[in-house]
Amino acid sequence: MVSAARAVLFGRGGWLALALGVLSSCQTPPPAPPPGGTAEMASGLQASYEPVSAEALPPVSDADLVAAWPAWLASCTAFARGDGPNANAWRAACEAALAVEPIAPVLRNYFARHFDAYRILVQMRGRAGAEPQALAASDRGWITGYYEPVLEGSRTRTSRFTVPLHRRPDDLLTVDLASVYPELAGKRVRGRLVETDKGRRVVPYWSREELAGGARLVGAELLWVEDPVEAFFLQVQGSGRVRLPDGSVVRVGYADVNGHPYRSIGRWLVERGELALEEASMQGIQAWARANPQRRDELLNQNPSYVFFRELPLGDPNAGPLGTLNVALTAGYSVAVDPQFVPLGAPLVIATRHPATNAPLVRLVLAQDTGGAIRGPLRFDLFWGSGREAGAIAGRQRHDASAWLFVPKGVAPAALGNAP
Repeated sequence: MVSAARAVLFGRGGWLALALGVLSSCQTPPPAPPPGGTAEMASGLQASYEPVSAEALPPVSDADLVAAWPAWLASCTAFARGDGPNANAWRAACEAALAVEPIAPVLRNYFARHFDAYRILVQMRGRAGAEPQALAASDRGWITGYYEPVLEGSRTRTSRFTVPLHRRPDDLLTVDLASVYPELAGKRVRGRLVETDKGRRVVPYWSREELAGGARLVGAELLWVEDPVEAFFLQVQGSGRVRLPDGSVVRVGYADVNGHPYRSIGRWLVERGELALEEASMQGIQAWARANPQRRDELLNQNPSYVFFRELPLGDPNAGPLGTLNVALTAGYSVAVDPQFVPLGAPLVIATRHPATNAPLVRLVLAQDTGGAIRGPLRFDLFWGSGREAGAIAGRQRHDASAWLFVPKGVAPAALGNAP
């Protein structure tokens, strides 16, 4: 999974802004639930799905529609494998896709015939006295970008490559809480076993700062790279490529995490007045670290989360890494979502702005990945590809976004949450 541990530079900052916007309109009477249904999460965010006609969708260009088609066919390969409890709901549309010629007018007709479209709305539930109260709905969410870093590295430590990427350590325990509390299905905690005067007990695993220097992870080194800041952002992205001295390239993917919560180093820099909000992109943070080498470790240790990797075969060098859906991600057309609200594999139309030009960006994208900070009905992370150019674009993707979800004809969107 490319982004199981990935968290964006500002964590949930976009949702804070959205929540404040919703709360500012709390005097507005709550709207009636749309006929598409609702889905809710423990944090109080509730999704509504409002049916819309094809004519009411924002226009997707012919070029973007054709470019997104291979990504939809990739989703169909996952449904064909039977990945997830709702794969059957998608199969008729996928079988019809096999006979479709990838020409824009034909594709438009295909989506109109096989799918219903729903505008995604989000509400936050407050309380009026002792009673829960739904606040006004909003169609505005938050989108960030991610990419696949490419680092120079080595299988052994050298004078140049001194920063380790670690495999999952043997003493890391993972506890699946669903075995004790079924209502916590999918929730896991990490820890390590220690001996005390009262016997053996599980305690939290070491934080990033406690792991600094590598003494606690001796023997768990997977590869060695050059720059600790680039290694940090590789952990943020969750996967990447490492080019070895002989010219060969390997992929590394997420293996596990130490269980500590992700904390944004960009937010930390802004709160301390080190960077302005608009400067706190990935590039801005890297520039600050280069200008302040004596404070680099202090900066990185603000995020106690630490990601462990596994080596993967490179496969097709032109394809992206595997996402949570277990299909290769398509640059510019694969997006990470919260599967509580958006079924994995589903097509969406996203309306936002292009991070390089700030021009309006309307695209058909496919929900093929998840991420540690991707939480909520209208929270998205758009995959921009591999290498520095993709990283430059992804690092600047921090924009409002609206979204329209496509689901098979006659299927309620809320029934498809937590798909493959």
